[in-house]
Amino acid sequence: MRRIDEDIQSGQFKNIYLLYGEEDYLKLQYKNKLLAALVNEGDNMNFSKYEDSGINTAQVIDQAETMPFFAEHRVILIENSGFGKKIPEDLGKYLSEIPEFTIFIFVEPAADKKGKLYKAAKAAGRDIELKMPDENILAKWVGAQLNSAGKQMKRDAWSQYLIMTHDSMDNMSRELEKLIAYVGDRNQITIDDVNAVCIARVETKIFDMLNAMSAKNMPKTMDLYQDMLAAKEPPMHILAMIVRQFTQMKVIKELSSFGNNASTIARKIGVPDFAVKRTMQLANNFTQQEIADLLKDAADFEEQFKTGRLNEKLAVELLMMKYVGK
Repeated sequence: MRRIDEDIQSGQFKNIYLLYGEEDYLKLQYKNKLLAALVNEGDNMNFSKYEDSGINTAQVIDQAETMPFFAEHRVILIENSGFGKKIPEDLGKYLSEIPEFTIFIFVEPAADKKGKLYKAAKAAGRDIELKMPDENILAKWVGAQLNSAGKQMKRDAWSQYLIMTHDSMDNMSRELEKLIAYVGDRNQITIDDVNAVCIARVETKIFDMLNAMSAKNMPKTMDLYQDMLAAKEPPMHILAMIVRQFTQMKVIKELSSFGNNASTIARKIGVPDFAVKRTMQLANNFTQQEIADLLKDAADFEEQFKTGRLNEKLAVELLMMKYVGK
């Protein structure tokens, strides 16, 4: 991201930019930054956009070879094409022959680091992976929006807000707008405001349910399970998310036992550091053996469901009852 900001500030641009990764909000922001710096408003003669599958690469190359008309650059934007994983041979080869006046901007959900597109962007030093930032960066980003709105957020409210919205910056931004509107003239956002306004994701409810399980709180565990069923979550999807959380706990617990801190673990498993910290706290409530046993039992209950020996709703309930009742 810093490299794009530096290019815009200096006015010295590379011929190829690859923006890829899971964070759509950041991809949109940096795509728009580049376009604002490179393309004059309303200039459709020197700007071409291609998206999704079925792109005519011969046409793209023809556009790239055409001199810009009363402009310094010809800009070609290609989005969600799948070229990050596999680029057609002709365009892949052409990326090493781009004329000085043409700039390609690729925006893709993922990139194969062995592919020609990634290698060409890497050679230019503009292979930009955009993923969920860590908590410190998110806090500064949200803080700037709160300041401009004349609002503040208490520490416990921030922690709850982060837990409930951290699947994407898009979601965080939407929920923050709702919070700011909800508090009206009040300048302080409280945890009660967050709980009243923000929509709890299924993952958040799963986490709350596992906390209730670790506390041996059967009523709360079953209430959360029933809430998810009422929201039309399939029992096998709930089971899959329980398994995913316990698998993550197993990995994090093992990495932690080797002396890795939360930031190091986050880099190794590719999740935000605040999510690792939260999972580490939950993992402390279970032994390695309990985690291994639950994963084994979950696989057994799932197999019984698939072979018709057990109702799917009952399969999840039996798993919860076994571990809450221990």
